[in-house]
Amino acid sequence: MSKLNTNPRTSPPLPSNASNVLPVAQNASNGDLSNSSQTSNLSTGNPANSLGKVFNKVQGSVVQITSKVSTGFQLNGETVQQSRLGSGFVYDTQGHIVTNYHVVSGSETVDVTFIDGNTYTAKVVGSDKDSDLAVLLITDDFSGETLVPIPIADSSTLNVGDQVIAIGNPFGLSDTLTTGVVSQIGRLLPEEQGGFSIPNTIQTDAAINPGNSGGPLLNINGEVIGINTAISSSTGTYSGVGFAIPSKSITRIIPSLLKSGTYSHPWLGISGANLTPDMEKNLGLPRNYKGVLVVDVAQGGPAEKAKIQPANVEQSGGTFGSTTRITGGEIITMLDGHSVKRMEDIIGYLEESKSVGDSVKLTIVKNDNLSSPFTVNIMLEKRPSSAPASVSQ
Repeated sequence: MSKLNTNPRTSPPLPSNASNVLPVAQNASNGDLSNSSQTSNLSTGNPANSLGKVFNKVQGSVVQITSKVSTGFQLNGETVQQSRLGSGFVYDTQGHIVTNYHVVSGSETVDVTFIDGNTYTAKVVGSDKDSDLAVLLITDDFSGETLVPIPIADSSTLNVGDQVIAIGNPFGLSDTLTTGVVSQIGRLLPEEQGGFSIPNTIQTDAAINPGNSGGPLLNINGEVIGINTAISSSTGTYSGVGFAIPSKSITRIIPSLLKSGTYSHPWLGISGANLTPDMEKNLGLPRNYKGVLVVDVAQGGPAEKAKIQPANVEQSGGTFGSTTRITGGEIITMLDGHSVKRMEDIIGYLEESKSVGDSVKLTIVKNDNLSSPFTVNIMLEKRPSSAPASVSQ
């Protein structure tokens, strides 16, 4: 899985067996794409067309973001930098721009270019790596610019098949519109390098490519329902599977980034495994048993304080390959009365419904005593800056 970033990273595959997911911000070191033509790709389109109407409505509110990042190399005693291109959109009339964290990570200031060609300097005033969200503030005098915030809709009302529109700057081609549908909702976007997965993302077939990161995913009314952030691709370019952070995350997290520059995620301190037929057989569970097996507990975390017990996983090698034996452990079947079928259910529920300091009630069974479920109340703590090994929530 790859975010649309200058330096694509490879993350674990999605449960749907998708290929590499890449970040989508464009490396512009081979050419100054920030000065490419600002002429709209649809400026001559039929204004009666609904897509053209949406574009004309929001085009002045979508921006190109250019940041400078170090390459780690030096030339004549100076560090060589390269440009990184992404997208963003106007959040309010005070000059705040919303984009992806990975578009501006490592930069304190960036350039923001509007469709009229005007470019302003902006500083990063808030960022959250775990949700891949960031907020910029234009620091130049922008009194000559009319800032029109794009309305933000409720992504929880989306349905599979709804038409969506992506606007951004793929490969530095400014003000590009693509369209598609909501392919699925509630996808878990995995993260590596000590990061946490992003829950409840929107999967779409609207074409998004490097440079689209941070740009809005819109409904047919021209309202933001997500932020384009990653694609699933073996080549690093569009292959029909893209992902957007849902607008419900924007409305929850951005106000905190504006107020304090950071956001605190609730943390349980466990890693769990979705039950498979082989695991059910190994554990002696009924076929199609629903729940998440706790396989790791973070030292000193909330779950350990509540005495949650992880399973013991033993692997042994042999002539015909390795075998896995699982013993002990506890299976989470419900959170606050809500059924748990997959680890995604736990991550998504805690992220959307809980805050640091809240209590959550886990319904748990031991695999050797399925007839006697019990409940444990756990107080959620602030998520650490990086995920302990093997702990995903």
